[in-house]
Amino acid sequence: MTILQQLNGRISSMDFHKTSSYLVTASDDESIRLYDVANATCLKSINSKKYGVDLVSFTSHPTTVIYSSKNGWDESLRLLSLHDNKYLRYFKGHHDRVVSLSFCSRKECFISGSLDRTVLLWDQRAEKCQGLLRVQGRPAAAYDDQGLAFAIAFGGYIRMFDARKYEKGPFDTFSLGGDTSEANIVKFSNDGRLMLVTTSNGHIHVLDSFRGTLLSTFNVKPVSSNSTLEASFSPEGMFVISGSGDGSVYAWSVRSGKEVASWLSTEAEPPVIKWAPGSLMFVTGSSELSFWIPDLSKLAAYVGRK
Repeated sequence: MTILQQLNGRISSMDFHKTSSYLVTASDDESIRLYDVANATCLKSINSKKYGVDLVSFTSHPTTVIYSSKNGWDESLRLLSLHDNKYLRYFKGHHDRVVSLSFCSRKECFISGSLDRTVLLWDQRAEKCQGLLRVQGRPAAAYDDQGLAFAIAFGGYIRMFDARKYEKGPFDTFSLGGDTSEANIVKFSNDGRLMLVTTSNGHIHVLDSFRGTLLSTFNVKPVSSNSTLEASFSPEGMFVISGSGDGSVYAWSVRSGKEVASWLSTEAEPPVIKWAPGSLMFVTGSSELSFWIPDLSKLAAYVGRK
């Protein structure tokens, strides 16, 4: 493990750019930081004192991000150029905290979910939302990598939508096996074959994204209502890493369903966690930004690979 930076505030969100070596973080000291992971350097730190910052996501451009506010009075999303610290566009539509943000680089579009019980569909080139879906609870939403479909999780189910015909309603609905606690995160694996959902009571559900079959459920300590339990697929989809309500990090084999590694922590909140695209490295963010390269020979021994 390498600790790149000790921070004044706790990291609330981070994102890797898909085709560059850049990482962006948002933290509760109201700052957005841009890192070059290849050189382990912080390239830029920008303050968002007026609006605060909660969730952050790269667009297809490596120095342009979309982020949500944290001030409690303006729930607009903002398109920000990190190159010259200029706002390029405001996206107004939500009336409560945004808790889910997913960008599809192939389509220049993104999806946001809010505690106002709406999911909004956006084109980054237009200020007005392109579509609105109402939900019954806190939504977790994500595009698949191709931008052809998106998933919305809430109330114990995942609803699958065709991105071109979403107004017709979900084309499929998958059960989370009776887990009706709040959905925190929904994600697709890189190849689109798998998806995961985390819930506030400490469950990480892995499903077949075509059939909706529940393949595995991994269990960690529950998280508080104002925290988010985050998990991430490894690039080839063989492993899942996750935070925990006690601040620890765990890794599981998707194939065997068994825990293959754990890294314990004394922190009281789950870390933000992301696996770097096409890399053997993952990153955790809490009061510090840490880079991890797991020993895959040890992981492989657990899953019976030659």
